[in-house]
Amino acid sequence: MTGEQKPSKKKKKKHNPVLDWLLYVAVRILVVFLYLFDVETNLRFACFLGDLLWKVYGRGRKRALENLRASFPEKSEDWIQQTGRRSFQQLVMLTIDILFTPRLVRKHNWRQYSRFCKGCEQVKWMMQERKGLLMVTGHYSNFEILGYMMGLFGFDIYAIARPLDNKYLNKFLYGVRERRGQKLIDKKGAAQLMPSLVAQGSTLGFIADQDAGHKGVFVDFFGRKASAYKSIGLLAITYNLPIVVGCSRRVGNRFFFEMVLTRIIFPNEWADKDDPLTWVTAEYTKAIEDFVREDPTQYWWVHRRWKSRPKEERRAQEAAVALAEANGTVAEVHAVQPACGSDMSLPRA
Repeated sequence: MTGEQKPSKKKKKKHNPVLDWLLYVAVRILVVFLYLFDVETNLRFACFLGDLLWKVYGRGRKRALENLRASFPEKSEDWIQQTGRRSFQQLVMLTIDILFTPRLVRKHNWRQYSRFCKGCEQVKWMMQERKGLLMVTGHYSNFEILGYMMGLFGFDIYAIARPLDNKYLNKFLYGVRERRGQKLIDKKGAAQLMPSLVAQGSTLGFIADQDAGHKGVFVDFFGRKASAYKSIGLLAITYNLPIVVGCSRRVGNRFFFEMVLTRIIFPNEWADKDDPLTWVTAEYTKAIEDFVREDPTQYWWVHRRWKSRPKEERRAQEAAVALAEANGTVAEVHAVQPACGSDMSLPRA
C-alpha cells in the first residue's frame, strides 16, 4: 500500500537555444527597423499594436477588466473598457520607451523629455548623502526611466530585476538599460548583495507591486488584500532606511515624462508600531495606489496582482465549498428518500 502522493511540481520548460537565438535575431532586426523612424511615430504605432493586443489577447483583457471593475466599482462600464484598452497601449509603448531612452536622453537635453515635480529635489539630496535609500515604484507608465535618469546623473543606484529566460535577449536588453550608468542586479542573487550595497550607501530600486504568494505580507490595495514581498520592509527596518515612493508619468502620447514623488517613509514613523513590517508594507502600497489613482490608464491592470489570497480568506472559501458539498449530499439523500421510504408492505390478500 502506498500513501497519498504529493502533487509534483511543474517542471520548468527547457529552452531551445537555437529558437532563442533566432528570436533574438528577429528582435534585433525589428529594432533596426524601428530606429529608422522617430520616437513619436513609433509611439503612435505602439498605440495601434496595443489596440490589436486588446482585441486578440482575450485572457489578458478579461483579467484587466475584472481588476478594474473590482478596483473602481463606482465607474461606468464604458470608463472601465477605455481604461483597460489604454493600459494595453501603455504596455507596448513601454517597449519603445526602453529602446529609445538611451538614444535620446542625455545630460544636456533631459529637460526636453522629462521634468521633476515638487519634492524630487529632497530625494536627490538624500541620495547624495549616501546613507542608503530605498526607492519604490510599481508597474506604471515608463518605470524604467526612473533608474535611467538617476544613473545618467551619476547617482549610485541599483535596480532589482528579473532576468529573461532567453539569455540572448536578456543580455541585449540589460545592455540597453545599463548604457548610461544604471546598474541592474538579478533578483535571484540580490539578497546576498543587498547588505553590502546598503553599507556603502547605495540606493536600491524596487518594483513593489508584484504578487508575493501565500508567504507575503497581505495589505490593502484598491480595497482588496494583496500579497507583498517582505524584503523591502525588512531591509528598511533592519538598516533604518527611508523609503521613497514615486513614479514617472507619461504626458499625453509623447515621449515626455514627469517624475512624481508620492511619499517618503522615514524610520521614526514605524519606531513605535506594534507590527512595523506590516505597517511599512501597507504605507508604501497605499502610496503606489495613490499615484495609480491619479491616472489609472498607465497601470498594468493585466498582471495578477491579487492572485494569492490571505489564509483566513482561503479557509473561509474551503469551508464554503465543504458546506456546499455537504448540502449537495443532503439534497441527494432527500431526493432518494421518497422512493426508499414509500409503502413497501405486501399487498393484502
